[in-house]
Order: sequence, then C-alpha cells, then structure tokens
Amino acid sequence: MNKVFIDGQAGTTGLQIAERLALREDLEVLEIDPDARKDDAARQTLMAQADVTILCLPDAAVAPACELAGSSTRLLDASSVHRTHADWVYGLPEFGPEQRHAIRNASRVSNPGCYPQGYLLSVRPLIQAGLLPADVALSMHAVSGYSGGGRAMVEQYQAFTEFERELLNTRTYGLGLDHKHLPEMFKFSGSSRAPVFVPSVATYYQGMLTHIPLHRDQLPKVLDAQQIVDAYTARYAEEPFVDVLPLQAPDAASEGFLDATTNNGTNRIELMVFANEQRVLLVARYDNLGKGAAGVAVQNLNLMLGCEETLGLEQ
Repeated sequence: MNKVFIDGQAGTTGLQIAERLALREDLEVLEIDPDARKDDAARQTLMAQADVTILCLPDAAVAPACELAGSSTRLLDASSVHRTHADWVYGLPEFGPEQRHAIRNASRVSNPGCYPQGYLLSVRPLIQAGLLPADVALSMHAVSGYSGGGRAMVEQYQAFTEFERELLNTRTYGLGLDHKHLPEMFKFSGSSRAPVFVPSVATYYQGMLTHIPLHRDQLPKVLDAQQIVDAYTARYAEEPFVDVLPLQAPDAASEGFLDATTNNGTNRIELMVFANEQRVLLVARYDNLGKGAAGVAVQNLNLMLGCEETLGLEQ
C-alpha cells in the first residue's frame, strides 16, 4: 500500500486533498499529531516513510521543507515556488502524453496554479496549431472564490457580515500587473510574451472563470471561430477532465450569465468559445479548489504512484 504524507494538511488545499484521499483503500495517508505540525523531526520521519510527500505550505516554508525531505523523498509541491524551476516537472497532465510520462517518473513535481490552468489550456493548443500567433498581445480577466487566497483570506471573508459581503462583492487585485502566476503562464503557453493578467476575488467560497478576449484582426484571416472549438475538441478528445462545449456554449449560461460555481466539487474544466464578427472570447470554468488545486494534485499523485489518473476524482 502506497503511503502519502501531506505536509500542511490543515491548510485550505491540504484539507481538500485529504478529503479526496480519505476513502481511498489503495493508499494510506500518514497523519501528524496536531501538536507536532511544526516539529521538524516528526515531519522528517513521516516524509521518510511516505512514497510521496505533498507540500501544502506557504511559499516561504517550502525551501526548509525540501531540505527536511532530502533527495530520497518524492515531492509534490502545491505552492508557487517551483512551477518554473528547471529541476521540477510542471504538473499539468493535460499537456499530453509526454507530460504524463514526465510526471510519472519525476521525483519533484510542481502543482500548477489555479488561474494558469484556464489560460494555458485555452491558449497553448491554439499557438501550437498555428491558430494564434505566438507574438499576439494577450490578456486574461478572471474571477475566483475567496478560498483561492488561502487560510488568511478565508478567515477574513468568513468573518464578514452579510452586509459586508454584499458591500464588498467583487474586488480586483494584482494591480501591480506582476502577479506570481505570470511566469508559468508565459513559460508554458508558447507565447512570446506574458499576458496582461487581471484577477478578481468574489464573496463566494469557490469556483473560477477565466476570460481571454481576442480581436478578429489578431487571428489568421481564414480562421473561423468553429475552428477554435474543433482544435480544442481534437486536442482534448481523450482528456477525462476537459469538456469542450459547442460554439457559443448555448447550454452553459443561465439567462445570459455564466455561473462560476457550476463545476464545484469536480475535477472538470469546461472550455468555451464565444464569438461575433469582430471579437472572440475564450472562457474556462472550473473549481479553483478542485481542478485548480486539490484535484490536479490528486491527478499528479495518481500518476506518480502508478495509479489510474482519475482515481478518487469526480468528473
């Protein structure tokens, strides 16, 4: 039986991963005494016993944890520290068979960020297929539930009164235009420049929408919006967690509005294309705690342990 240790299990992502692993009979989740969570010797002992240790820690705590683990422990890092690091494999299986092979055989895997998954799965196949020029100027506007901000934000938002929630509604952040997700969005997209990324946080708990607007004159003249849908359909035909919706996604919206929470509790990501004669909009909808964090971590863990990739995940 495989053994897994979640270092930082009490955090938002750690709790979600533990929940997904709780009913698994093929592995054992090693648990640390709550009073020993900051005891390096106790953590190191569990790391040594585990087949894979999942790091669900603040960025600043990751390097010391890696030192504790040493070179013999396989690590899956849910932080943003190693996502573009040359010695770590980027853990987004939907990049294709080569990426899955790399994840299976890696001793160090970095879980992707939540926002970048919508961006990369929308943009990367179009650039690879020549449907989107690599030098095109891209932007992404996105909204997430407040759980994406980690424990501090969760506690802050849960302490708000109903009036305060209504007053705050949705807030844009990252106004310095240098969000920590940008390096991975640039590195793995195939684009020759990073996008302008504008994230927002809303007063609901979880759920995510990413929006990438395009002008028709940015695209090859012969390109029809249906070709984008067809390219997605061909690229993701064998992907268990990617749903490509028909052009204009007629059944995705309710009274003309897209709900960010539709895929909550699943590991599903929906890709949509909306278009008129002048503009195209690429949209991804998924659970920022599911496919965006804990779900993809379980995907990666399954691959690292040689298990069926979909095991323990809701499609």
